[in-house]
Order: sequence, then structure tokens, then C-alpha cells
Amino acid sequence: MENIKRVLSYTRRAVDDYEMIRDGDKIAVGVSAGKDSLTLLCALADLRRFYPKKFELCAVTVDMGFEGVDFTPIRALCEELDVPYTVVPTQISKIIFDVRKEKNPCSLCAKMRRGALHTAAKELGCNTVALGHHFDDVVETFMLNLFFEGRIGCFQPVTYLSRTDLRLIRPMIYMPEKDVRYFAKSVKLPIVESPCPADKNTQREEMKQLLAKLERENKGLRYRIFGAIQRGEVDGFKEVAGMQGIKNYSDEEI
Repeated sequence: MENIKRVLSYTRRAVDDYEMIRDGDKIAVGVSAGKDSLTLLCALADLRRFYPKKFELCAVTVDMGFEGVDFTPIRALCEELDVPYTVVPTQISKIIFDVRKEKNPCSLCAKMRRGALHTAAKELGCNTVALGHHFDDVVETFMLNLFFEGRIGCFQPVTYLSRTDLRLIRPMIYMPEKDVRYFAKSVKLPIVESPCPADKNTQREEMKQLLAKLERENKGLRYRIFGAIQRGEVDGFKEVAGMQGIKNYSDEEI
């Protein structure tokens, strides 16, 4: 696939730094059908061709149950990438919005989606689940925890779930969202827009807008926050050499 070089640069660096992939792993990529998860799917499908540690790949979409959502283009992409594709039907949207009528649905929704994804991964014989969280997600999550929960914390680059015997990996933690967006547009990924009524109306979206404003006034702010997360070894992050090169790479005109 064209234009994959930049994506692989970020992805392989994170995979190597945190030893995310082991020989013989079977990895389920959680595909929401948004730009992030589809970019991750393309990256791992390409990495599979030459990475020294051999691994298998499959893609899993948890269908929330919203009407009119068509995953046919995602299936076609998976066929092109030679990645088996599974859609898991659920009634999550009905439970959250019609039955429980949740005013703040995101937390429960995320928990239910994770449960369905992990169950599907185990049924498919996978020992690892890959998620499409990127660099900006790291910074936003850290700031959300600080602002709204009063704690220093973030999701981990690699997490072991003892209850399900699954490893969660996040290979795009070094990749800024603007580069994800550029790749998705340049190769015309078949993005399925979220029909969720809570989409773009969340605390995360508020934090994204706040950080964008602060970044305009204090260039490089997000990289300094990310650096602090690494130096503080927050939730499994660690300081590694050469991150300045990744920052400069991201700052290039594209």
C-alpha cells in the first residue's frame, strides 16, 4: 500500500520499544471502522510481511447495533490486505440509549465493547488485541485523568489481562493524529462515520479542543506532556532515546 512508510516508522518504533509483538502471536485488531483503527490495521498488515517476529493477524468489529451501518467496505479492505474479518453483532446501542437511557453513556459503552471484543478475540484463538490509540490519545487521556479525576494516569502501551489471558497492545502511541488523518485521506480508507448520538459531545472532545488552543499558544506543548509521561514512567511508559527525531519527523510539512 502506498504512503505506508511514515505509518510504519511510528508503529515499528513503538512495537520495538515496548516489545509488543512476540513470535507466534495471533493478534486481533479492534476495528471500529474509524480512521485510527483502519490505519493500525494497514500498518500491522504491512509489518507482518517483514517483521522478524512472525505473527498472525485478524480484524474484529463490534457492531453496536445502530441501524444503517454497512461494514462491507471494511470487509473489502480486509480481503485486499489478506486479513480475516469478523463482525460481532450486539445490542449495545439499544441497551445504552433505549433501555438504560444513559445520560453519560461513554464509560458503559466502552466497557461493553471491550467485553465483546475480548470474547471474540479468545474465540478466534488470539492471545493479543491491538488497539488504535495514537499519540494525541495518550496526551488527552493523561490530561482527562488529571482534570476530571485528580490523578496521574493513562492507559498502558502494553497491558496483560489476567482474567482473559490476553495482552493489549497500542502500536500507534508515537503517531500524531494529524499523520493518521493524512494517511487515511491519502489512501482513501473506507471510514464508516460513527452514528452514535454522543459522538463529538464528550469530555474527550472538550479536552482535544482545549489542548489545540493551548498548543497554538505554546508550540510543542503536547510533546512536552508526552515527555513528562515517559520520564515519570506513568503506567508502563518509559523514556527512550531518539524521540526528538520522531517529533521532527511529525513536524515536517506533509
